[in-house]
Amino acid sequence: MNLEGKLALVTGSGRGIGRATALKLASQGCNIVVNYFRRREAAEQTAKDIEALGVKAEVVRANMVDPDKITTIFDIISEKYGYLDILINNAASGVGRSVMELDSKAWDWTMNINAKAALLCSQKAAALMKDRDGKIVNISSLGSSFVLPTYAIVGISKAALEALTRYLAIELAPAGICVNAISASAVETEALKFYIKEGLIKDNRQTTPMGRMVLPEDVANVVSFLCSDDALMIRGQVIIIDGGTSISPFASLT
Repeated sequence: MNLEGKLALVTGSGRGIGRATALKLASQGCNIVVNYFRRREAAEQTAKDIEALGVKAEVVRANMVDPDKITTIFDIISEKYGYLDILINNAASGVGRSVMELDSKAWDWTMNINAKAALLCSQKAAALMKDRDGKIVNISSLGSSFVLPTYAIVGISKAALEALTRYLAIELAPAGICVNAISASAVETEALKFYIKEGLIKDNRQTTPMGRMVLPEDVANVVSFLCSDDALMIRGQVIIIDGGTSISPFASLT
């Protein structure tokens, strides 16, 4: 799969899934706009690693909860490049509470980052993808379908993201833009280690049929496929990456 000369924006790409995705796309010749909010050093390291692969990297700081900051990202892309080929809506956040403990602040914060930001980014990206056969991939999680402890608002926001994926896929198909989503089980990142330590998520290495947890690179590999012409006829789908966890009667998601 060759993405040489294409331009991708990967939100939340300083670390974790976003970083792995940015590096995977870069390894296929894609120039990358690296977005981050809090950890500049991580984002700059990601950019250096991308450039070491022989492509260009642009680091842009933006809080995805703020529509004005989202506009700024696309203004920069428009002014510097004038086009965009790939959008990966990866940036995510959330508040760990049960349904009955949720308040308006937690709801708005999580929904704005995990669902609303993806909508706004996709709308702006579509305008820059004209006649370029653009690709949009939204990063969801199995929590959109399964009820997990203290994951209520994150799961709800991811369910909204998956519904948005289907609507975007149909509405943007006439413009040649392909939209899909990926739903992963617990991915082995620094954030996950924190959740396991706090007892919010169990370490499910032993109960996953594959015998290990999903890695960021596992997600990145599928993202790169969905961004290729090989996936042209896959539209509005949510691809599950979980090593068989969700279909195994012996596996536990929590």
